[in-house]
Amino acid sequence: MLARSILSLAAFAGFAAAQLEILAPGGPNLWWVANSENNIVWNCKESQISNFTVLLSNSDPKILVSAQAIVAIQENFDCSKTLTTQQANFTAATGYRVIFANTLNSSDVYAQTDEFEVKAQGSAYPDPSSTPTADSGSSTATGSGSSASSTSSSANESTSSSAAFAIGPQSAGALLIGAFAALVL
Repeated sequence: MLARSILSLAAFAGFAAAQLEILAPGGPNLWWVANSENNIVWNCKESQISNFTVLLSNSDPKILVSAQAIVAIQENFDCSKTLTTQQANFTAATGYRVIFANTLNSSDVYAQTDEFEVKAQGSAYPDPSSTPTADSGSSTATGSGSSASSTSSSANESTSSSAAFAIGPQSAGALLIGAFAALVL
């Protein structure tokens, strides 16, 4: 019985380790510029979540009373999203966070950034060398703003958007070990 519990726990730990993480913006060195194109970058290949809602919140209720959806449904395989100037119509202030949440229940939060600043329109973007990139095999994203570039090729895409539930290679092994342990023990 103890061996079954240990193997099941190991399988769950491997499965839970592949979490969605927002790489940019966030923190003092990765800001956005108000009324300008801005990028969100995340580790799309490390998570089994197929899509999510992108929300923006601010710790100051005078800036934003509650989190507001800026992208209703974002597919995870994209690894980055450039917000248009219409989507990035934010008040220049500190205390912002980007939140990825369940599309049906925004209180089910998958990931969120550290607090960051939205600087006044016309401000410089962060140094591209300090901006993380998402390495997703056939797609890459760089930069944080209007200088951003994105390339994508679906010819080599190895994921299926029609799957109701998909797991990454890191989690598959742990899941199989857990299933095998449940059958054997």
